[in-house]
Amino acid sequence: MTAHWTVKARHRLQQLHDHIAKDQPENAQRFVDRLTRRADALAEHPLTGRVVEQYRRDDIREVYEGRYRMIYRVLLDRIDILTVRHGARLLPERLRNL
Repeated sequence: MTAHWTVKARHRLQQLHDHIAKDQPENAQRFVDRLTRRADALAEHPLTGRVVEQYRRDDIREVYEGRYRMIYRVLLDRIDILTVRHGARLLPERLRNL
């Protein structure tokens, strides 16, 4: 199984990097690396994350890395990383608006 980053998730990852890099460029890249390694680990064990209660779907799961939550969808042959969001931010009501 592989980890696939959606366009939106890649965009959010870049935003996160840019935000951290304003003050701590080295930490920004390290954090992005941690997130990408976490995604690769999830691809090996996709049910590690918990089901996102708001969406009530077994295939939509999340894990936290620091204060950030990585939300992903489990498919037969891969996981799709849907977004990375600060844990304090509310999720949209509809999954497609992630």
